[in-house]
This record gives sequence, C-alpha cells and structure tokens, in this order.
Amino acid sequence: MARRIRGLRWWIIAIVMLGTIVNYLTRSTLAVAAPTLMADLAIDERQYSWITAAFQAGIMLQPVVGYILDVIGLRVGLALFATGWGVFTVAHGFATNWQWLAAARGLLGFSEGTSHTGGLKVVSEWFPARERGFAGGIYNLGASAGSALAAPLVAFAILMWNWRAAFFIAGALAFVWVLLWLTFYQPPERHRRVSEAERDHIFLGQEAHIQATEARPPVLSLLRRRNFWGIALPRFLADPTWGTLTFWMPLYLVTVRGFDLAEIALFAFLPFVAADLGCLFGPALVLWLERRGISLVDARRWTFTFGALLMTGMMFVGTVESAYLAVALLCLGGFAHQTLSVTCITMASDLFRKNELGTVAGMAGTLANLGVLIFSLLIGGLVASIGYAPFFIALGLLDLIAAVLLWTLVKAPDPA
Repeated sequence: MARRIRGLRWWIIAIVMLGTIVNYLTRSTLAVAAPTLMADLAIDERQYSWITAAFQAGIMLQPVVGYILDVIGLRVGLALFATGWGVFTVAHGFATNWQWLAAARGLLGFSEGTSHTGGLKVVSEWFPARERGFAGGIYNLGASAGSALAAPLVAFAILMWNWRAAFFIAGALAFVWVLLWLTFYQPPERHRRVSEAERDHIFLGQEAHIQATEARPPVLSLLRRRNFWGIALPRFLADPTWGTLTFWMPLYLVTVRGFDLAEIALFAFLPFVAADLGCLFGPALVLWLERRGISLVDARRWTFTFGALLMTGMMFVGTVESAYLAVALLCLGGFAHQTLSVTCITMASDLFRKNELGTVAGMAGTLANLGVLIFSLLIGGLVASIGYAPFFIALGLLDLIAAVLLWTLVKAPDPA
C-alpha cells in the first residue's frame, strides 16, 4: 500500500503553482527580450503589437481548451497542453522575422489557455469551499513569479549567449514540469496517497450545487446565465492591466524611462513580486470578511472592490517625473490587480459545477484575453502619437467599472 501523505492537497496545488510559474515564464520571455530581439530582427512597435495580438488570439480559444479538459480530464489534458508550452516556446528561438514570432505566439497562446482553466479545476476537485480562495491564490502566485523570473533569466541568457537562448531554456522547463505532473497527479478519489480523513475533509466541505454530473458541459446554457457574465465582463475589463505589465512594461521602461538591460533585470520583476503579495492578500481579506459574518460571495465582491480602488494609483504612472516612483506605482498596480483578479477567478468555483468549470473558465478567459488583445493593439497603434500616459489612466478606471458589474450581475447561489 502506498504511504499516505498528510495534507496532500497542498502538495498538489504546489505542483500546479510550479506549472503556472512555467506557463507565465514562457509567455513573459518575449516581453523582456523584446528590446533586444526587435533591434536584431528590425521589428517596430506596430509589428510587435501584432505579435502580442497573435498570442491573445490563440489564448482566446480557452473555451476549446477548457472543454477538452472537462472531457478528457486534468492529468492527460494538462500534460498534453504543457508539452505544447515547451515546443512552441522553443520555436520562438528559431525566429527570423516578426511573422514567425506571430505564428509561434499564436500556437503558444492556444496551448497556454490551460493556466487558469486547469488550475481552477484542480482547486474545485481538491479543496473544500473555505480553502478554495487560498488554494487559488497559491496557484496564482505562479503567474506573478513566472513573470518576475523572466526578467533575470532573459537578461542572464542575453549576457551569456543571446536572446534565442532564453526561449530554449524556458521551453525546456516546460518539459520538466510535464514529467513532474504525470508522476504525481491523480484526482482525489483515485489518488493512492490521500488519506481517508483528507478525502472526507475535501468532499464534505464542498457545496452540493458545485458537485459534478455525468453530463457534458452545457455551453449554450452557461452563456445564458448571468453569473457567467458577472465573472466574464469584470475579467474583460481587468485583464488589460496584466497584459500591459507582461507585454509592454519592459519596453516602456526602456523607451520612455531610459532603463538599460541591467536596470530591467533589477526592476522589471518588482511589480510581479508585489502581485505575488496580492495573490495572498486577496484570499486573506476574503477569509477575514467571512469571519465577520459576510457571505463568501459578498466577501469576494468587497475584496474585488478594494483592489479596484487601489488600482486608481496606476493613473499616475505616465505622469510622475521619477522613474523609480513610476516603478513603485506599477508595483501598486500589480498588487491591486492580483488582489482582485484571483478573487474574481476563484469565484467561478463557488458558482458552477465541477464538470462545467473548465468550460466556464475558458469562456471567461476568452473575454479576459479579448480585453488584453484590444488594449494591446490600441497601445501598438497609438503609443507613438499619444504616449503611454492615457493608457495608464484607463487602467486605473476600468476596474472600478468591473466592480460595479460584479455587484450588479452575480447572484449568490441558494445555500444547500
């Protein structure tokens, strides 16, 4: 008999967090390498915006990815798509023009649509209701950590070899994670190392209305539910912040604030470290509010609203004189964004059945990445004429609108 592992669910979510780190490291490598590779391949800002748009177009196919995960299961599904992370990241390193990069980005975007869809399904399967917020926060730490690691990794690769080496290293890490995932993951009902006490803790702590059925995800029915739009529309408005930090911040710091490669390595990761803190702060605030008698869904809404208020600091990034104060405000934006983002993403696991969750997360992710796509194309098309300042002002206001929608559209489920 296999030896039982105490608190196995936390080890499982730690593996998911490592996968999220790799996921966001592979997608963020381009942004940090952008100033160097753009000069090497003679790529301008408009062409760069099309490269980033290709990624967003690919990742907007998350409903397909989520549906596949719902049908074939997490173990095989995540292994399959994570192999794609590695293959398509390595392909970046062989690029000779912007069209090659755009094609590689589109394929990478499609495969990386499993980040939140897969993570949410693991949280839904392995955690009782009261722990889902922290579990979601833990795996979302990987998004910030992966983006933060991109800056020093790319700088090191460029200084030691060239920008192409950064993509080869990041891609190789994806293959390592696939082996780790296949070795350790099974659902809780079949995992040989989960104790009966922990299995009971998980299943008895989950609400009746989220339990899976044998039916396949009812896509059209989900699209008619107000709770879907109550999550998807706030994500549409909120995610341009993350897209801006991931794809445009290093270029902004180089072209507007005059940072060199060494300064990028020292400062470009800081907003993502602050975002890591937001991943933990959001669930902690939800739990604090719950302990004071506020319902789970309302606690998440209040936490999202608090994050939206903090996001207003982003409005001043483009206007402050000090480059270091601009970085500090970007850090505030990273913290605020992950505070509200992890809260909104995790809310899906409070409202939908387990066998629907991958599809719901995928469709909401499509809306979120459509927001990133539109915002990125606007930056690429207009930044040369109007600068970055108007875009930072917009980021400071969009989440306030998102908070209003979250309060207006989401209907708490009847207690069961």
